[in-house]
Amino acid sequence: MRSKLLSSSISLLLASSIYAANITQVQHDSSWYIDAQEKLNSKIKHFNNSTVKAKNIILFIGDGMGISTVTAARILQGQNKGGFGEENMLSFDTFPITGLSKTYNTNSQTPDSAGTMSAIMTGVKTKKGVLSVSQDSLRADCKSSEGTRVTTALELAEDKGMSTGIVSTARLTHATPAATYAHTSERGWENNSKLSKEALEYGCKDIAVQFIEFSYGDGIDVAIGGGRREFMPRDAKKVEGKRGKRTDGRDLRLEWQAKYPNGHYVENLEQFNNLPQNTTRLFGLFNPSHMHYESDRKFDKDGEPSLTQMTKKAIEILRKNNKGYFLMVEGARIDHAHHAGNAYNALHETIELSNAVALADKLTNDEDTLIIVTADHSHVFTIAGYPKRGNPILGKVQGTDEHGLPQTQDTLDANGMPYTTLGYMNGHGFINLGNEHDANAVEDEPIHTGHVDIKNINTQAPGYHQEALIPLNNETHAGEDVGIYAKGPGAELLTGVNEENFIFHVMQKVGNLIEK
Repeated sequence: MRSKLLSSSISLLLASSIYAANITQVQHDSSWYIDAQEKLNSKIKHFNNSTVKAKNIILFIGDGMGISTVTAARILQGQNKGGFGEENMLSFDTFPITGLSKTYNTNSQTPDSAGTMSAIMTGVKTKKGVLSVSQDSLRADCKSSEGTRVTTALELAEDKGMSTGIVSTARLTHATPAATYAHTSERGWENNSKLSKEALEYGCKDIAVQFIEFSYGDGIDVAIGGGRREFMPRDAKKVEGKRGKRTDGRDLRLEWQAKYPNGHYVENLEQFNNLPQNTTRLFGLFNPSHMHYESDRKFDKDGEPSLTQMTKKAIEILRKNNKGYFLMVEGARIDHAHHAGNAYNALHETIELSNAVALADKLTNDEDTLIIVTADHSHVFTIAGYPKRGNPILGKVQGTDEHGLPQTQDTLDANGMPYTTLGYMNGHGFINLGNEHDANAVEDEPIHTGHVDIKNINTQAPGYHQEALIPLNNETHAGEDVGIYAKGPGAELLTGVNEENFIFHVMQKVGNLIEK
């Protein structure tokens, strides 16, 4: 095990790494782990593929990308191409293997991203709100997390000598990317100012520090996304008009550069585009918080790359390692748009994820690369109302007449008003936003008790919020199964209905991510 540098913005101290990338005892003894291994062995026997191996693994996570989201995005992309829409296929729709993933957390019927991504990355299910610790840990309780650490697929890949990468349109310290490298009982501990007194007392580290002090193999080779503020001290020079969040005086950007003097740190699109061809290590923070929605990316002050551009760059860097690589790519803002009740951006983010998958598929070989596309959870997002074939998916419902012929007037509800094909079970859309349907509306706006008349509202506009049945400040996740789409070595092991943690076991087996 190599040594690592524990840095502060003033000095660097050499210390020994304290963890090896082994499956922990609590992980190995978990019923989730044991059951998944039994299912894996059964599937391997069924498909007679015990020797199949993948050199590379690419895991795509569409955060919040439930089946209804995939369907609606497929239709929107097809309509944007000039077709009816329903006949269209997203890139991963064409993958030869599909399955389903059961997303619940150990303590929650409807899950959150921390618990679900931890299951995918570690092979054991856990509680809502915790990151890569077992279900024995209590949320936001540092002391209870002692001895509950569980090893991630990324850590196993690093210790095997593979290159590793994380790409996300969220903050790199946010739940989904953080579950690949961090271990904590509270997903909200993204920087030191968020740590509780109890966490400080018992020595728990914030997620950004855990990223910098990551000590497996030779360290994460590519990490690009948002979340600059979590790595910057409050008194640091403003970047894009924003200061950092850290109160400990540490500038983790400088610490990363000191730890990896041959690495490249970038903060904007120009720096990203001008990276040397021989780059082998990259850290990029393109926004203080989450990156922009793809539809808003052109408004970024200093410019930021798209998810597809980041995916391409990550693969180009990681594939230089002849031992292979593990790459996690998250289309994070599907989830954020759904929480805002804004289908326009949720669907466009899904289309961008599809673009990134298509490019990754083009840049890799099915014979040596396993590509998995899935979601951590779904949302309470619906497609309804009997619209005619080809009706604008973001538009108002127009149906067919008694002879089955398409109508050109809006279908009306029981109150005599038009309504949209897409809607939400709960969320911000219940709040009366008038004709603007402002995507940035504040939480204390008045609540109405009836259906908004949308006859003269453009429901296909980027800032439109679909209506919701139950008033909440944020729309919630849903609890149904999500899709798994796969191709490459061992992909067939993901068919059928699977517990979410089973995905780890397939990656571990096919990628030969076995502890030393």
